[in-house]
Amino acid sequence: MLKSKIIFLIIMISLFSSNLNASYEKLAFDFSFKDLDGSEMKLADFKNKVMVVTNVASYCGFTSQYEDLQETWEKYQNKGLVVIGVPSNSFNQEMETNKEIKNFCEAKFGISFPMTEKVKVKGSEAHEFYKWANKNYGKNAIPKWNFHKIIIGKDGKIFNTFSSMTKPTSGKFVKVIEEALNK
Repeated sequence: MLKSKIIFLIIMISLFSSNLNASYEKLAFDFSFKDLDGSEMKLADFKNKVMVVTNVASYCGFTSQYEDLQETWEKYQNKGLVVIGVPSNSFNQEMETNKEIKNFCEAKFGISFPMTEKVKVKGSEAHEFYKWANKNYGKNAIPKWNFHKIIIGKDGKIFNTFSSMTKPTSGKFVKVIEEALNK
């Protein structure tokens, strides 16, 4: 009887612990993007910082969240936060060229946080960062729409994710950002 209880306990621990801890053969710092000007943007340059990686689009109903992302960036960048905008046409709502995207973001929203070149964020042609996020965090890391937010902790692992519906200035989002910064 005791032996079967021990075996049951071992099985339960192994089942639950494997769901709680992703393998993380790589960390977010192992990836890079090109920025809107075509220069390399290494996420390794943001080690020991908290990153908010958000897939963005210029023609989306959530495009006003650019203002909230900029506000969050300005408020927390000196505390170790990096906001990274990742333009994507995966939902058919982004401008054609990186130059158009850059001009739109700077002129309309005064964006000063780092922006990558336009990439795919879902499916088999997704950028490797998004494939990694899916592998290590599951379906909650896959953008269902524009302005999906992936928070990367100082350790380079996914700390949390938020859907397009959550504004970057919402209480629940800010609470998680502050928690990640203080970890």
